Amino acid sequence: MPTTLMTSSWLFPPQTREVQFDEKWSFVAKKQKNCDPTDPADDHKGDWWDHIAYDPEHKLILAVVPGARVTESVEEVVTEIKDRLDDQPPALATSDEYAPYETVIATAFSEVVPSESTGPGRRPLLPERRLDPGLTYATVHKERENGRVVAVHRRVVLGSQQAVDQVLKASVCSRTINTSFVERQHATDRGQNARKARRTYRFSKDWRVHEAMTYFTLYRYNLCWVVRTLRIKGENGRWQRRTPAMAAGLADHVWSLKEWLSFPAVQVA
Repeated sequence: MPTTLMTSSWLFPPQTREVQFDEKWSFVAKKQKNCDPTDPADDHKGDWWDHIAYDPEHKLILAVVPGARVTESVEEVVTEIKDRLDDQPPALATSDEYAPYETVIATAFSEVVPSESTGPGRRPLLPERRLDPGLTYATVHKERENGRVVAVHRRVVLGSQQAVDQVLKASVCSRTINTSFVERQHATDRGQNARKARRTYRFSKDWRVHEAMTYFTLYRYNLCWVVRTLRIKGENGRWQRRTPAMAAGLADHVWSLKEWLSFPAVQVA
């Protein structure tokens, strides 16, 4: 039997139908306003952002990319989503109005339309792309006054309003276009990762440690953290506690921290 190496613990796609994207702010060593761009010692210091892709139905962290709030980070997190969903678009993707998401999502979940050559000496045009018919993407814009949200504006960007309405009707968690669930997860993570807590003197001094703790805290949450709202009644009538990975069909029990840390990163099948 041939040996196959698998370098991912995602052995099959999670049962994900909705994905919410957002960025969570933190900083390393000092805040961005105190960094000197001409000082090499300030490289990798200042503002850091966790680019999160979150499954609100199963409370699952699908992907996290820590780093600068730039287009490359958005491309990386969307690419990871495409890979982990087996190249299938989610029924509904939502985010705030951060501009790169629209272009990156449209490019990731589309294919180039073949076109005939326009002849020699002509400047090549950007290829036309055909969006995946199952893709819907919408944005949320919150209008604030004096630090308080006074209005929420929702817009369907890719796909149709009818398709979005059908997804929301079938959803077990969302009743409208929103990013509320990923924002709520931000609060959970800040409570579990002290270096990201607000209004404290706790922060990371080294970007490598900051990045490592970001991955550790968020991905541990998937397999080792029991979420109260995910519990279900078993056949014996008793409540069964579940982690996000169990709810999404990626695990059949609550993993211990030791089990998770000792799970092989490279598996032989």
